[in-house]
Amino acid sequence: MGLLAEEQTPAVLFVCTANICRSPMAAALFRSILKENGVDPTFWRIESAGTWATKGRPAAPEVVALLAARGMNLKAHRSRMLDQEMIKRFDLVITMETGHKEALQAEFRPSRERIYTLAELAGENGSVEDPMGGPPEAYTDAANEIERLLRLGLAEIISKTK
Repeated sequence: MGLLAEEQTPAVLFVCTANICRSPMAAALFRSILKENGVDPTFWRIESAGTWATKGRPAAPEVVALLAARGMNLKAHRSRMLDQEMIKRFDLVITMETGHKEALQAEFRPSRERIYTLAELAGENGSVEDPMGGPPEAYTDAANEIERLLRLGLAEIISKTK
């Protein structure tokens, strides 16, 4: 892909803490929602990262199973830590928690106006709770909340990537 084509490709980065649960779920769900709405997700750059991630970890088994039941495959996902170079390559950085947003805006000041919480883009306040270590229904609840917020915020997300 040439530089010009890459610059025109909408680019969204989803961020959570460890990059093994919420942000990979959000990226997969976002691809699915785009497709549902007649937008080809292959023309987008949709990735995820963590604020405190260990490089190379697979998605949590609960997340892999939950999304597999919804027709999405996260078996190839490997966690990675967010850094300055990565954040520069995205039109929009979407965090799962207000604390993530505040930390990223402080650390990456030149990119601060491109960093939002998922709830904020959906016109709401708050954070998506981290289900890690919780019961199976916590993972389902997190996935449902992410999906709900992505649907509510879809037009806003698209508008901020143009």
